[in-house]
Amino acid sequence: MRPVRSLGAVVAVLAVVFTGGCGGAGESGDAKPDAGAVTVQAANGAVTVPARPERIVSLSPTHTETLFAIGAGPQVVAVDDYSNHPAEAPRTKLSGFKPNAEAVIKYKPDLVVLSDDLNGIVGSLEKVKIPVLLEPSATRLDEAYDEINDLGKATGRTAEAEKLVADMRSSIQRTVAASPKGKGLSYYHELDDQLHSVTSSTFVGQVYGLFGLENIADEAEKATGGYPQLSREYLLKQDPDLVFLADTKCCGQNAATIAKRPGWSDLGAVKNDGVVELDDDIASRWGPRLPEFVKAMGDAVQNVQ
Repeated sequence: MRPVRSLGAVVAVLAVVFTGGCGGAGESGDAKPDAGAVTVQAANGAVTVPARPERIVSLSPTHTETLFAIGAGPQVVAVDDYSNHPAEAPRTKLSGFKPNAEAVIKYKPDLVVLSDDLNGIVGSLEKVKIPVLLEPSATRLDEAYDEINDLGKATGRTAEAEKLVADMRSSIQRTVAASPKGKGLSYYHELDDQLHSVTSSTFVGQVYGLFGLENIADEAEKATGGYPQLSREYLLKQDPDLVFLADTKCCGQNAATIAKRPGWSDLGAVKNDGVVELDDDIASRWGPRLPEFVKAMGDAVQNVQ
């Protein structure tokens, strides 16, 4: 069982942006329900779920993507207002940040999946005997894989989940192996245009670490818990080799806009085509599309070598 982790600083910074098991299953695309209920070890303990829940509500964009990626999409009846991928997900006005138990109950779910226990939503749903799977934001790659497998077990899609995890591992490994090590290269990961960033201790920072990149925000780790707000003067002095923009959607940032910021046109990353425009959602949802995020890193490292 994984411990419960609050979104904490991530929610405060990224509110404008967005917000793994065993068991039997058939071949991918043709899964069969397990016999009897299954028990999944989640952050809220051992959760007993119907063998093949048919009315799933997801209050997490990451878990919504996973449910559809493992073939459980037809079992999903409602998702939160930030779950915008895939397009066919039954998006509603349900909030993942301010979840309302009564609103969720109206969908008559036989399983609710979420990332954070806000507003005491877990307890409220458990009181009315609705199975709730609390799968917090992963803090390392293995946790992301584990949560995908948890969802596979909970939905009768074990084989599909295991295949997805295997494919993700393989893709990420290939990308890292094909990219020259970025040791000596520094980077800045931008969460918003107020210069909030991440340190190496975060999930995102650990992924960058696969390429040996040096994070210019690490000096602020102790005071911020992993999500510091950097000053313009500090950032310009550090002069990162790579700048990754995870605020292209929320804040309209791109290579052209940051080049117009005072002093930024002199940054090495700006002058040497080292600015990488990321998809905000892919850079903040650590599920099925994580290999795409890693690929963007790998391509950037190759481009500046």
